[in-house]
Formats: sequence, C-alpha cells, structure tokens
Amino acid sequence: MEQRKHWWNGKWGRAARRDVYLRTNGDAWHVEQRAGGADGVSHFYEYDSEEDAYDRVRALLVGPFDWRELSARRPE
Repeated sequence: MEQRKHWWNGKWGRAARRDVYLRTNGDAWHVEQRAGGADGVSHFYEYDSEEDAYDRVRALLVGPFDWRELSARRPE
C-alpha cells in the first residue's frame, strides 16, 4: 500500500489530534480517518476511484480545525 497524502488537524494530545490519510493499493483507494494519534481509533473507507476517495477526504476536512497537509509520498 502506498500513502499518497496525510492531513493533520494541528492539535497535539490524544484527545485532540485528528489525522486523515489517503492511500492506494493497485486500483483501490483507501481513506483512513483517525482520532487520538497513533494509538487512536480509525475509520476506514475504500473506493474504486481516486475522485471518490478525494470526495471523502474533502468531506472529512470540513470543520473547525486548521488542517495541515503533511504529505510526502512514501511506501508502507
């Protein structure tokens, strides 16, 4: 699986941190929404197209946070 993008809400600490990841694996696109840092709780979404995955990402990034893109393409 290859990570394409990563967004962070700019908050530190388990209670406040939120992350959104965009990954691809072959023809499948995966979005992970994580609350609480590395040991937090994640929700996963799978899509057949990059466009549909980006639609989910845009929906997840709406809200009161100052989202920051931390992206660097890296294999997992």
